[in-house]
Amino acid sequence: MARIFAQAATGARTLMTALFGFLLFAPVAMAAEPQPWQLGFQPAATPVKHRIESFHDMLLVIIFAIAPFVLALLVYVCVRFRASKNPTASKTSHNTVIEIIWTAVPVLILVLIAIPSFRILYYQDKAVDPDMTIKAEARQWYWNYTYPDSEIAFDSYMLSEEDAAAQGKKRLLDVDNALVVPVGKKVQVLVTTGDVMHSFFVPSAGVQVYGTPGRVNETWFEFEEAGTYYGQCNQICGLNHSYMPIVVEAKSEADYAVWLAEAKQKFAMTDAAPVTVARAVTE
Repeated sequence: MARIFAQAATGARTLMTALFGFLLFAPVAMAAEPQPWQLGFQPAATPVKHRIESFHDMLLVIIFAIAPFVLALLVYVCVRFRASKNPTASKTSHNTVIEIIWTAVPVLILVLIAIPSFRILYYQDKAVDPDMTIKAEARQWYWNYTYPDSEIAFDSYMLSEEDAAAQGKKRLLDVDNALVVPVGKKVQVLVTTGDVMHSFFVPSAGVQVYGTPGRVNETWFEFEEAGTYYGQCNQICGLNHSYMPIVVEAKSEADYAVWLAEAKQKFAMTDAAPVTVARAVTE
């Protein structure tokens, strides 16, 4: 059954990609960052995102099965019961068999959808035996990342347009200090906020969790390949909401060890360490 779903989903996705590409006259771009005229998901980089994509493919098959069926019924009703062919309309108001069918079938479809949906929800809910923990605290309008196990913490601000251009970085997406994690390690992320509601959203990781004042919410990810993955705060949080990008750099264990050694010197959580003051984001 899973095989049939996968084959049907692949065909459906190919058809939709070709159709929308034709209509929009634009190429389909898939990357770990948003692309102009992009359709579909960014490439999956974690086990959670792979499960989300599989669930999406299953839903796509169900939708493609339901839509033509409903359209066929509408066409049949319009043709079969048109006024010219039925000058005297039927006064039938109930049909027990049909009513049972149109109630039972949607319920069965919803149950079919609910089972894998709940599996994914519980799978991504909490990290089981995480290898490391990171606290991501949102503030207007930047991120603060704390590695409690390594005793380091730092702020992450979006680069100005001038700095991004000078460094060859991406406008509105790149930051001065990225969140760095090792590949193949289960990372527990504790999300909170120091002011208003925010959202920690990294599409390629299949992660979105709200930062709520006075609460700590949890998510996790485990990147499968080294690379740079982009996200943003997607909860409207004030004037500079659009200037809160998230950059996650997944590094090999060796490269991560090198970065961590440098970070412990640069971002050490000590009494002597200077306090970083929030700064305004300029356009």
